[in-house]
Amino acid sequence: MREANGIQYLPSPTFYRLISIMKKRSRHTLDQDDPLCCCEYIDRHGGRSHMAACCCDCEDLDEACDRWMKKKPRSPDSLSQVIATINDRLRVPWISGARQVDISVIPPLILLPVFLHIAALHYLLGILVLTAVPIMVLLYYYFTHRKKGRTLFFLSLALFSLFYMFYLFITEIVPRGDVTHLQLAAVTAGVALTVISLIITKRGPGYVRPRPTDTHSTVTYNKPPPDVDAAYLNRAQHQVVIANHEQTGESGTAQQGVQRRNWCAVCKVVRPPRAGHCRICGVCILRLDHHCVWINSCVGQANHRDFLLTLVFFLLTSLYGISLVLRSVCPDQNVMTALFYCPDVYNQFSSALCFTCAWYGSIVTGGLLHLLLSQLINVGFNVTEREARLARREKTARSLLWGLIIDTGVYSRGFRTNWIEFMTMSMASEPSTHKPSDLV
Repeated sequence: MREANGIQYLPSPTFYRLISIMKKRSRHTLDQDDPLCCCEYIDRHGGRSHMAACCCDCEDLDEACDRWMKKKPRSPDSLSQVIATINDRLRVPWISGARQVDISVIPPLILLPVFLHIAALHYLLGILVLTAVPIMVLLYYYFTHRKKGRTLFFLSLALFSLFYMFYLFITEIVPRGDVTHLQLAAVTAGVALTVISLIITKRGPGYVRPRPTDTHSTVTYNKPPPDVDAAYLNRAQHQVVIANHEQTGESGTAQQGVQRRNWCAVCKVVRPPRAGHCRICGVCILRLDHHCVWINSCVGQANHRDFLLTLVFFLLTSLYGISLVLRSVCPDQNVMTALFYCPDVYNQFSSALCFTCAWYGSIVTGGLLHLLLSQLINVGFNVTEREARLARREKTARSLLWGLIIDTGVYSRGFRTNWIEFMTMSMASEPSTHKPSDLV
């Protein structure tokens, strides 16, 4: 408080908030080196915090509410700041400190069971829900794809769909007595193999590493930027490479020209042929095929075969499980026609729920079957999805079957040779050890 000309002036609320932040940061700095308990964590501002204080000292939310109450114009980044604060404080206890939970994981866990139970009430509701859900997922995909942001929504939806369908199969179909022990073991093995193959796929797509001859020096940062894939660092410190462009002689000039064309200004590396930079992961990938949102990772040289194997395991398990469900809820109908005509299935809610899940599984299976088919065709013509997309854009390739087959003619050496090259292509040097958390 200060006084001038007999008038008292009080500091603004912003001044008190700044003082509070400075005091908290100075207090957190003193005990920053102390080990974290299971409920403590380091927040996005670098301060030490506790899960019990998740609703305390939220300056971003206070400022947004204050502007709304006073009818002031909203700050352009106020909403993103509030979402970032909520996402930072949404954590679960862990041994070495509370782990952050991505907020995009939660919606599928809530919405999928709700939508499926609503669709099981009546066949008209089933048509409406099973039509609206794929449309909403596609709209969310285009929204996130346009922003080039990473999200765990699709990976959460894929895993939860798999486990929720398996849960309903165990609790609703198996007790009916229509499934033998051998059939149950086959479905269980299919689910397990799908998850194991997914974990192997998530180990890494094969990253382009700086070569010693191209590196002049490196600058090391203790904390990686948010737009770089964490798997690329393998829990190590983030290093920014300062490249060496010095070349001598005619061969050096030619090599410099090639390096300039393949130079990535973001990763500061010279990309080998067929490598590409993923703007979502923020790194360069060897033989980049595409960024798959369903596994929250790129598909490249090191995990392309594992990705196809994951699709095969999932499709076989899904098709077999759907056939068992339809035989149980529609015993008088053929499996091929039961999905379209199953009388009296909505007379019992349990049967209607299983029938609805069979339809949901069929929609997902159809989409992934198209993905697997296009992948197998691309492998047969030795073209990646990224190369096919560029060829369509530049109209430099031969297109067949309404664009399903794209033949660039650059790397193709015949169907048999292309498959041999794909099955024997060298694996990128990736760490052999991985943790269950690598699934995310």
